[in-house]
Amino acid sequence: MSIQRLSVLFCGVLVFVVAHGPSASGQVAEYTEVTAWPSPATSATGTPAAWNFGQVSGVATSANGYVVVLHRGAQPIMLFDSGGRFVRAWGDGLFSNGKVGGISPADRVPGRSGYTAVYGAAGCHACGAHSIRVDPDGNIWVVDAPGHVVYKMNPQGRVLMELGSKGVAGMSRNTFNLPTDVGFAPNGDVYVSDGYGNARVVKYTADGQYLLEWGSRGTGPGEFGLPHNLVVDDEGRVYVTDRDNQRVQVFSAAGEFLSEWADIGANSALFMTMSENQQIWTGGTLRNLAGEAVATLPGGNGGHGMTVSGTGEVFVAQLSGRVQKFVR
Repeated sequence: MSIQRLSVLFCGVLVFVVAHGPSASGQVAEYTEVTAWPSPATSATGTPAAWNFGQVSGVATSANGYVVVLHRGAQPIMLFDSGGRFVRAWGDGLFSNGKVGGISPADRVPGRSGYTAVYGAAGCHACGAHSIRVDPDGNIWVVDAPGHVVYKMNPQGRVLMELGSKGVAGMSRNTFNLPTDVGFAPNGDVYVSDGYGNARVVKYTADGQYLLEWGSRGTGPGEFGLPHNLVVDDEGRVYVTDRDNQRVQVFSAAGEFLSEWADIGANSALFMTMSENQQIWTGGTLRNLAGEAVATLPGGNGGHGMTVSGTGEVFVAQLSGRVQKFVR
């Protein structure tokens, strides 16, 4: 399949045209990057000022079409409209100051996790902020990886529920060890990828009651090197990014292994579109539910989190401290 790419700077928009040949629908996917997002902040004298994002670890789309940005810094949850206008921010004190890091290969124990966390002065401000999602009811969920906890908030930011035990690492129905992401089934069930310290997926009811879990450390079917992200389709199938094994694994709602998409790179972002013909962004590559690539964003598979607005705008969270916006 031939690929042609053209980039042009025009009227403040860096335009990338990515032509892949027809998708299953016969359409050609073309995306352009909007370089000036979000809109500049304003200084005390009314002049433009840059946003001082920390590492941007996640991004989500709210029920009213606003974009929620999760970053590792002061007021770590920021709300913008899709055009980039700042609305409000919150979250100080919500996230732990621990920092997840890899264990040196020389110090790793075979069959054990290759990750750990650093706390105290060696950590960093709000570095627990790892993932953000919005459920079908408009509630905002955030994952504090080194805090070992997942929070459910209403759209105003009030905490409604906690999964896990804050500050307590474990592998039980009520404890996680460096969790990574959260996803939602059509019936309201909640899935948590408990991935850096453990290597499992845990399933709960909508009100937080434990249902089941699956997974262990390894490279075989149903095993994980690092379950970093997960999403659920309209049929209840669960798609899990196994980042260290550079694949996506597909499971039934009961945790039965169904298939895998092998050798797709070490993706750190996963998003299920809400269209009638559901597709999945695996980093910068859009795939159908059989795992076949149908489009890509310019710049490869980078990004730690991503979302798509109701009008098809794609937002990518970059740990370099920025949010990219792409339009089709």
